[in-house]
Amino acid sequence: MTQASFPKLLSSQVAFDIARTILDGFDRHYSLFRQASQAAKGYFEKADWSTAQRAARERIDFYDKRVQECVHVLEEAYAPGDFNDETWRETKLHYIGLLTGHKRPELAESFFNSVSCHILHRRYYRNDFIFVRPAVSTDYIETDEPQPTYRVYYPRADGLRFALRRIVTNFQLACPFADLDRDVALVERRMVEKFGLDKAEPNQQLQVLSNLFFRNKGAYIVGRAINGAREVPFVIPVLHDRAGRLVLDTVLTEPEQVLILFSFTRAYFLVDMEVPSSYVQFLRSLMPKKPRSELYTVLGLQKQGKTLFYRDFLQHLKHSSDEFRIAPGIPGLVMLVFELPSFPYVFKAIKDWYPPPKETTRERIKEKYLLVKHHDRVGRMADTLEYSDVAFPLARFPEQLLDQLRRDAPSLLEIEGDRVVIRHLYIERRMVPLNLYLQDAERSGDEARLEHGVLEYGNAIRDLVAANIFPGDMLYKNFGVTRHGRVVFYDYDEIEYLTDCNFRDIPAPRNEEDEMAAEPWYPIGRHDVFPEQFERFLLANPKIRAVFMRHHAELLTRAWWQSHKERIQAGVVEDVFPYPQQIRFHPFNPAASPPSSNLETLQ
Repeated sequence: MTQASFPKLLSSQVAFDIARTILDGFDRHYSLFRQASQAAKGYFEKADWSTAQRAARERIDFYDKRVQECVHVLEEAYAPGDFNDETWRETKLHYIGLLTGHKRPELAESFFNSVSCHILHRRYYRNDFIFVRPAVSTDYIETDEPQPTYRVYYPRADGLRFALRRIVTNFQLACPFADLDRDVALVERRMVEKFGLDKAEPNQQLQVLSNLFFRNKGAYIVGRAINGAREVPFVIPVLHDRAGRLVLDTVLTEPEQVLILFSFTRAYFLVDMEVPSSYVQFLRSLMPKKPRSELYTVLGLQKQGKTLFYRDFLQHLKHSSDEFRIAPGIPGLVMLVFELPSFPYVFKAIKDWYPPPKETTRERIKEKYLLVKHHDRVGRMADTLEYSDVAFPLARFPEQLLDQLRRDAPSLLEIEGDRVVIRHLYIERRMVPLNLYLQDAERSGDEARLEHGVLEYGNAIRDLVAANIFPGDMLYKNFGVTRHGRVVFYDYDEIEYLTDCNFRDIPAPRNEEDEMAAEPWYPIGRHDVFPEQFERFLLANPKIRAVFMRHHAELLTRAWWQSHKERIQAGVVEDVFPYPQQIRFHPFNPAASPPSSNLETLQ
């Protein structure tokens, strides 16, 4: 579809020029996005972790900056009257024509929506004016680059070990391996055990995505093994050892391990993709139950993830009839949380006021959520989708929920005919609140489940500390349990950088009057933390206390917190692994930290 295809319909030069400006803005954005992703390889080869982390954070802001630039260009070039109904309808049609042959049409459509939503009133959020539905198919888009989306290797020809060695060396990493033959042999043995690849079927292939996935201190080879009618995922993490040489740390062969690697609780990957939809289609074959929205998001294309999520949500509303309700659990002091029982997400609105002892503001809470968006979430903080002007069907909101919104967040609530509009909203994966999980385990007498919950709770705190995060409010109600049984933190209004905290021991009382005082007799600064106090409000339950003290007693000491703070201040970037320690080939090779009781972090 081109401008010439519609000689009668598409006659506005202004509409064409607007469409061209928006697409140019998107192409500039994705060019910069790819440059940042390509640079990750160099940071990994040099083990330049601080620069890699900074580049990953900065890349998150690229999209909004390019949208703002594009809006500014349009507002400078055209009068408000130029953005009339007929012009914008035609602009969209021109835009569709310009996407013919484009390698990233779905991302370009989302960019068009983002620009449109800055210029148009929300009454125009219809398919006539924006891409409520996609217009261009992403099926079978081919790459123009010399390398395809994925490479194929045939173990039957030269043997599995030779194929695995070629897979690794084809990435041409500019630093030596400690012992590549040894590591390839370990990978081969594991894959033979799991997949039976020693018993070659006529159709035996290893298909591997052509570019590495970089995150934190790791590079990941992502592929699938095909043996006859069987198709299974595998991921090979590549790390640096203490001597700066490379090792193949393990091979992930279980679908659940791959899902956790691509979890919504982790930082976004940096991976160079000419055709992102092809990468998503490949990953979807490895994780068929994972929504495409989450796959786009974990690849750093979070705006496309938001677009797809909202389309899925609208589709779900059409095919469900249950009502929204206040989410179960202890109500938060700063957030009103509601849910649709049939939909696996919760909706969080910031309240207009907060009872004592909370001392915060809406802007400060937004800053905390933005901090988490930019920070390494190390598998322990839920990613959130942030939306403005979200419309819900009024008929699905019971009066009780509307009354709660009117009481707690009236500035965010608007009723438009048969719709409820929430002006600002966070949406995140629904989890079982840890306090309810532990209560249920104790009530049912399930000691193994209780122990798992407490062990994971401590592990979550350890991982957050490794990422320079102090959770602030560590009550169980602020943590959730995922469907994989991992404990994740999700209440961000009191988080701080660990390095901003002042960890103290409670001073000894000077006299009996100090000892009997109802309030602390010693001064307490805003960032002062007294770890020995955690026991008082976390471990009142004797069963929970016994498990906690068995696994995590050191978390109640100032020395433990202070030592980790000092390591971070010294520039140490801790190792936090997105897979279990027991499956690693070289559990003590990568540098950074001493052994720990945590199963998934700090080796």
